[in-house]
Amino acid sequence: MGDPLILKENQQCDFSQRRNQADGFDDEAIAQLLCIPGQDFTRTTAGRWVQIMRTNMSTLTQIWMTLLLNNVLPSDLNSDLPLPKCQLVYAILTRMSVYVA
Repeated sequence: MGDPLILKENQQCDFSQRRNQADGFDDEAIAQLLCIPGQDFTRTTAGRWVQIMRTNMSTLTQIWMTLLLNNVLPSDLNSDLPLPKCQLVYAILTRMSVYVA
């Protein structure tokens, strides 16, 4: 811990590798880790997972969301976490390597 991630040419961090895979992230596992018990993603009318509302997030997820949306991936909308950013928080919480530079 505390060591910067150094990637070789054409090497990807764990997070990028997972996002580029066809089966990618397990949305159920993301919801289970990031949401308070009994809560889930907001879905489209077609049932597609869209975002997690702040009121449905665990405290730890809210802390990471605030850090990311205010410092790493600035956003004017801080009341919810869209699916791609949920994947990033999930990667951080499950200790995947993430190259932020």
